[in-house]
Amino acid sequence: MPHQPVNGLILKKYSGFYYVQGEAGQIYECKLRGKVKKQVVLTGDRVLITPLDETHGIIERLEPRANELYRPRIANVDLVLIVMAYNRPEPVPMLLDRLLILILHAGLTPVIVLNKCDLEASQKAVDIMRIYKALGFEIIHTSAKQRCGLEQLLTAVKGKIAVFAGPSGTGKSTLLNSLVDNLAIKTQEVSAKIGRGRHTTRHVELYPMESGGWIADTPGFSVLDLPEDLSSRQLGAYYPEFAQPAGECRFQNCLHYREVECGVKQALENGQVAQLRYHNYIAVLEEVMRNERCYR
Repeated sequence: MPHQPVNGLILKKYSGFYYVQGEAGQIYECKLRGKVKKQVVLTGDRVLITPLDETHGIIERLEPRANELYRPRIANVDLVLIVMAYNRPEPVPMLLDRLLILILHAGLTPVIVLNKCDLEASQKAVDIMRIYKALGFEIIHTSAKQRCGLEQLLTAVKGKIAVFAGPSGTGKSTLLNSLVDNLAIKTQEVSAKIGRGRHTTRHVELYPMESGGWIADTPGFSVLDLPEDLSSRQLGAYYPEFAQPAGECRFQNCLHYREVECGVKQALENGQVAQLRYHNYIAVLEEVMRNERCYR
């Protein structure tokens, strides 16, 4: 008797095989049907498969993607968990803002994870707690070492495809080890010499959470390229604290840069906009403007 088609989610690709989780939770090792071979198949793709037996199948069709990320290469992401550490290494607010811009530009939901909460918080971690919480970003405090905050993290991920992002050494792989049963992702000690960890993840793979949802462990990175289609006019939209004071700007197309009678700069002087955030905004704005000149 032929097997009925099954809807599934690609968890990983390995040696030419695709590992697909079916609706009932079973995992199939799959090959591609001929017509699908002409398409780019990614981790996170939703597919239709024909089971050959209890553990093997053929991918018949790729379903349309909601989105696609390139760093890492993964499809249909709902949530991005930006992992920074309380300390060792201390957070990098500029990297955090660049990540937030990329995530919001892609139409995804960011969650800031402050890991290693068993350590004394650096001043930059304290700044992040104060500034970004006031802006409405969700912040989860975790410690893989003490296993605290993990339930809150699982609740955020439930029913979603989530990816980790953030610099090396912040504990992304260690957090994933704590969340997933029988997982042995290689983790490394933070280098005492430079205060950072080395990249530990070799490929993109989705791990099913027992409580629902999936998390991909992704390579740590400390430099992030801005979206090529990001314009200087758009940038302010990714700073929610600019929205209200921008209504007081003299010029409708104000970049909050060198213009006079700028509502955002006035809000900065009044303490309504954080110096740290505005400083990061200007640095990113100047980079975007340089890119715009290059492409003219």
